[in-house]
Amino acid sequence: MHANLTGEPQGLTSSEASLRLDRDGPNALPGKSRRSVFSLAVDVLKEPMLLLLLGGGLIYLTLGDIHDALMLLAFAGLTVVIQLVQEGRTDRAIAALGELGAPRATVIRDGHRVSIPAPTIVRGDVLVLGEGSRIAADGWLLRADGFQADEAVLTGESVPVMKRARSGDDGNEPPLPGGDGLAYAFSGSLAVRGTALMEVAQTGARTRIGEIGQSLAQLETGAPRLVLQTRKLVRWFAVAGISVSILAGLLYGLLRGGWVDALLAGIALAMSMLPEELPVVLTLFLTMGALRMSRVRVLARRGAAIETLGAATVLCTDKTGTLTENRMAIAELRLPDGRAASVGSGATAFSQGFADVAGLGVLACLEKPFDPMEAAFHDLAGQLLENGLATPQTKEMELERQYGLGPELLAVTHVWRGPDGRRIIASKGAPEAIAELCGMDDAARQQLIDAVGTMAREGLRVLGIAEGHWSRDILPDSQRELRFTFRGL
Repeated sequence: MHANLTGEPQGLTSSEASLRLDRDGPNALPGKSRRSVFSLAVDVLKEPMLLLLLGGGLIYLTLGDIHDALMLLAFAGLTVVIQLVQEGRTDRAIAALGELGAPRATVIRDGHRVSIPAPTIVRGDVLVLGEGSRIAADGWLLRADGFQADEAVLTGESVPVMKRARSGDDGNEPPLPGGDGLAYAFSGSLAVRGTALMEVAQTGARTRIGEIGQSLAQLETGAPRLVLQTRKLVRWFAVAGISVSILAGLLYGLLRGGWVDALLAGIALAMSMLPEELPVVLTLFLTMGALRMSRVRVLARRGAAIETLGAATVLCTDKTGTLTENRMAIAELRLPDGRAASVGSGATAFSQGFADVAGLGVLACLEKPFDPMEAAFHDLAGQLLENGLATPQTKEMELERQYGLGPELLAVTHVWRGPDGRRIIASKGAPEAIAELCGMDDAARQQLIDAVGTMAREGLRVLGIAEGHWSRDILPDSQRELRFTFRGL
């Protein structure tokens, strides 16, 4: 892989990428293809009661009894149509959702950054990763600037993990997901902070999430208990009905001599003993349940899943996005002297000290935040703009330098430069990290710990805010070298 004069990799050429795409196949997860109407109909007609209804209807039709034949075929046809319509609608909705969620990725090809569909990514491509982007393949990180990824789809852990650039000690064997400090990113995870360049090592079914998809594709769907019990009941009725109808037909033919009438009498007796309305009612009620669920935006691919859901006694759920909205809000501001101000939904006025703390918090966030915590600072800024809150938009400042969050120091520092050349340095992070940056003595540190404890007992997540100072033209390599003043919580 080559690099240009700026040090950025040139990536693959278009011809190399095309050859690798033909050789390795598309970067897509394995899955079952969409079922056709014929396959749906075959699945529905596997029910023994429906087969009996169709068989009886065809026999009546062959013998010329149109009225009874149409009645039996109508029962069977209604059941088939209901299930075909419901499952077809669900399949179309799921396919539409899949197309809507198909991601795109930014890669470096022929020395230029281009946006391409994720399925066309190949091994050796260089992906450009930024905050909010969905990682579309597995690979090694060539660069990582404060880069964090949410790997909950693979590990179940909602806390983002730090990533670093690859070094010569990492070897060639991909690591397992989870934990800070890995130089490897995984398909399906989400970039939540920082930027990175990643060289694709695995695509499609060869990725970690692709291996999970392969195992899921091999699962066989089992029949629910209600369906199994209904089938068992139908078999008993079928055996009894057929036995009685055969006996009645033989006796009728032997005693009266009309074998055609005997056959019709046997079929009529069998149909009268068989509960042919049972599959119709069962299908109708399950379909009604699926329709009611679809009105609240829950899709049931198979009607039989409704019965399984109805039998559930314990529901385990991940609360984020289900019971909670995965959104945060600033609830309280606290100054170093102990004064506190609550932030309500209608908050519109603060004294200058509180406004300064809120403004520094905004400056320590990205201009277009993805992280819910940073979005909460911007929401507060929107409420308090009329009070002179300092934001990059209102003061036309540009971000000059970003010191990212790291495992050795849980703080983020942004250096902004205004049109007049004056710098504003804002930092936010864990209170103990802010105390370290500010060089607090034991008494000030204990006062900070007490204030944090008071806020934490109210169920709040507490962040420290500090303002930095630097008089030289060239900024230091580490935020620890800046001078900071504690401004609040």
